[in-house]
Order: sequence, then structure tokens, then C-alpha cells
Amino acid sequence: MLTRRAFVNASTMSAVAVAAISGRGQAASIPEAATMKEAGTQKPLAPHTGPDYNPIVTLNGWTAPWRMQGDWKEFHLVAEPVVREIAPGMKAYLWGYNGQSPGPTIETVEGDKVRIFVTNRLPEHTSIHWHGQRLPNGMDGVTGLTQPPIKPGQTFVYEFQLRRAGTFMYHPHADETLQLAMGMMGLFIVHPQDPAGRRVDRDFAFLLNAYDIEAGTYLPKVNTMLDFNLWTWNSRAYPGIDPFIVGKGDKVRMRVGNLTMTNHPIHIHGHEFNVTGTDGGYVPKGSAWPEVTVDIAVGQMRAFEFIADEPGDWAVHCHKSHHTMNAMGHTVKTYIGANLGNLQGKIAKVAKGYTAMGDKGMAEMGSMEMPMPDNTLPMMSGFAQFGAVEMGGMFSVLKVREGLSAGDYKDPGWYKNPPGTIAYAFNGTLPEASRATGSPDTSHTKADVRVVKPGSRPAMPGMQHD
Repeated sequence: MLTRRAFVNASTMSAVAVAAISGRGQAASIPEAATMKEAGTQKPLAPHTGPDYNPIVTLNGWTAPWRMQGDWKEFHLVAEPVVREIAPGMKAYLWGYNGQSPGPTIETVEGDKVRIFVTNRLPEHTSIHWHGQRLPNGMDGVTGLTQPPIKPGQTFVYEFQLRRAGTFMYHPHADETLQLAMGMMGLFIVHPQDPAGRRVDRDFAFLLNAYDIEAGTYLPKVNTMLDFNLWTWNSRAYPGIDPFIVGKGDKVRMRVGNLTMTNHPIHIHGHEFNVTGTDGGYVPKGSAWPEVTVDIAVGQMRAFEFIADEPGDWAVHCHKSHHTMNAMGHTVKTYIGANLGNLQGKIAKVAKGYTAMGDKGMAEMGSMEMPMPDNTLPMMSGFAQFGAVEMGGMFSVLKVREGLSAGDYKDPGWYKNPPGTIAYAFNGTLPEASRATGSPDTSHTKADVRVVKPGSRPAMPGMQHD
């Protein structure tokens, strides 16, 4: 068994040499590299220099601190092995930045001059590509094409000015298949220079990524092309994905980038939204289009906005049904309608504790807590106020509440539905005022309907027909 200590010790360099630093970077000391081990969503980092903006809330993540050196905003990323909790009960041995996968969100403003130090503590060379940014060719981060590789122990510096606002990403362009499969990625947010431009009350961001980790193991299978078994947001699977906490009436933005191997239709319950951002930046005002589901292809970024005016606990998820499950067995047979009673007794004699299931469906998997190998998540999991949620993977909850203050992101618990607003079992009678609030009263509506059968005489002027 590969232990955490063996994994980290085998992959971490004992010392970090400073090399290949540009002239301006060489003259200054390298900023301290902050690190994060907590798996929960951290408080947004308010700007302390430059134009004002409403800071990003990175789902199950955090924002990298920076320092000002003259007119340069400086960050320090460290590429290194990390241990990431996918959800309670399972951890993965990944590669990432500054203690986590994905790495910290880089948050900036249009027009900023950024200097990003990148230190390599991996056992092989790496680089960073600033996905979607316009910058000098030599800063684009493609190993062999635009720069030499960042060797283990080296620190490189990237310097460029941010020329447009939008939602971007960073990831390696060195041994990319392996390094992306190991979790190396992060968000890069550029706010508009005008503090009032495109402002919202709550601004969330997360990346879509996926892993193939066999039950009871810790390392991803990096050569998997399509058959992944863990579909994650910011390297977290439900019930490990935090909820989106918003106040009733808040204008909310969600920014999503896709670094998996397939597309993901992201769907929100209870609200419609406008798609306001793409890979190219913000959609011009007046050109945003309404949706309840937005499909995000590989390598794409999308931003969408809505007014959270419907209180409740609303599902947010990928609409590919297998992407809202955890490590399912793709070779498991379908037993719906089969009689498994005799089979269970026979198998239990040789496999103690065996329970036959699946003959009536798979919903029972969400509520049964069966023994599993260590470091393995159940296929469906999570409980709420009405029982098992029967979800996994790319699933979270939008919690809309009245009376939240602007900076309040504390989980308020489950929504208390007003009396008469919960679906109920029908027992032959209807309670008074059972009609849903806001439904039109049609009890006094009259309609004059006349039917003209095929072959009959044409309708006279003014006659209605089907």
C-alpha cells in the first residue's frame, strides 16, 4: 500500500533552488507562497489595493494572496504533490498548487501588471499555461514551444499585463495528460476595471474535473481517456461539495471552467439564468441569452447570472445522470425484475455479509450503509431533511434565504418549507386551499368550443375549430 508519507516524500524536493528568473524578478525577493490544507470553502479575499470589486467565492477553495512590488501585483504558485479529500471518507494523492487541487484562485483586475513566480516541487518538469489570456508569446507556458521546462527545484517567473476582464484558468502544458489527470489546474479571474461594471452580490467559481481511482486506492489512473468514476467540482464529489449560500434577492454569478474529457450540461433548479460570459470574456449587454441548463464543453468557460428570488434548497448539478454518482461499477449487471432471494443465501455462504440488491432498482444504495473498502465512497450518498438524497459526483445545493448579510456564507441548514407547500401522499381527499400559490383561478372561465370534423362543411366566419 502506498502511504501518504511515501507518496509525498518520494515526490517532494528537499530544497528549492531559485533559477531562470527574469531580470526584474531577480532583483526582488520571491514572495512567500501561501498554502491551504482545509477542504471547505474559504472566505473571499477582499481587495486591499487598486480598484474595488466584489471578491470571488471559490467553491471548496480559496484565493491566493498577493503583494504589490512597485506597479506589479505579485503571486507565488508552488507545483507540488497534495493530498485532497474528495469527500469525507476518501482522500486522493494528487498533484496541485500550494497544498491543494485545484490550486488557489488568482484574482485580479483588468489592466493589472502581474508577476507570477512558479516553483516546481514535482519529481518531473512542468510549466503553466494561462488559458484564455492575451499575453507575450514567451509567457504562454507551452514547454518546448514558448519556453524551456521548469525543472524540479527551479522557479520561473511569468510577467504580463491583463488586457481583458473575464473568467480564465491556468494549467500545465508539460506532460499534460498526466499532470491534468493528477489535478493540476486553477482559476484565474479578471474583474472589470470599472468597479461598477458587471457587479453582482455573490460571485462563485469552480472547475469541473474528473478522476479514475479504483476502490480502496489513492492514486488516479492517469491514462484513462473516458471511463472515469469520480466526477468532481474543484476535486470534490458530493456530499463533499459545499452549498452555494445566497440571500433572497441577491444577484448571483456562477463561473465554471471545464478541464475534464467530456462536456457537462450544468443545470439549476428553481431559477432561470442568463449566460453572461464565455471563453472570450463577457457577453455584451443585451446579447446574453436565457437558459436553465448551460452545456460547457472541454476547455470552455461559462459565466451565468440570476436573481435568487425563490427561497429554498435548490439542486445544482451536471445533467448527465452518471456524473451525479460516485465510483460506480460499470460492469455491474442489471437485475431489475430478477428473483434474487435464492441467490443471496448461496452467495452469503461463501461471502459473509453479502446482500443481494438491484432487483427493484438502485435507490436502496442511497440509504444503505454497506461495508466498503477503505478510502472508497458509496455510489450514491448524502442525506437531507426528507431522507437520502441519492446523489454523488457533480451535485450541490443552492440555498436561498431571506435576511442574509452581504458577507454571510455560513450554511443555514435545511429550508423550512411553509405549510402546504410540500408534495404529499394522496389518500383520496384533498385539503382545502390545496391549489399551489399563484395558480390562476379558472372556476368561472367559459369557453365556446366548436369542432369541425374532417369532411364536414367549412367553418363559417367567426367559428372556432380544431
